[in-house]
Amino acid sequence: MTTSDHSFIAPSLSRRMACWMYEGTLLFGVVFIAGYLFGTLSQTRNALDNRNALQGFLFVVFGIYFVWLWSKGQTLAMKTWHIKVVDRHGQPLTQARALLRYVLSWLWFVPALASIAPFRLSPVQSSVVILGWVAIWAVSSRFHSQRQFWHDAMAGTRLVVANKPSTARA
Repeated sequence: MTTSDHSFIAPSLSRRMACWMYEGTLLFGVVFIAGYLFGTLSQTRNALDNRNALQGFLFVVFGIYFVWLWSKGQTLAMKTWHIKVVDRHGQPLTQARALLRYVLSWLWFVPALASIAPFRLSPVQSSVVILGWVAIWAVSSRFHSQRQFWHDAMAGTRLVVANKPSTARA
């Protein structure tokens, strides 16, 4: 890919968040298949049995999913919303950089989860804390000079507007 293949303009925050929400919806299928595979292989009969092992397994499965697709440039949700992930120079991500982005992308959730861990919060209270942190993290991209999410800045990656594929008519 050359720098002429895409613009260095960051997609709007609303577009990135719509893509983020769509990605979450698509991940339901990944979780279903991975959970079924885990349950079958581990002979787990109750979802609360082996909960920590299942969470670790899903962390690895999500990592494989995102690293593989980000190193190719886009997930399905990113293709739908015409967003591409590239490195600082506009080149495709290496798998190592995609892995770093994956680990740093957990900054969307880990601080909120860590802050609610010591307290016995209800599910509603926990949801408010998590959604509040997600909103703060998303809006904080407005303070980045190139309007990138902070985990992208730390990983040396950026989200850019992908050119829509031209439709050839016969």
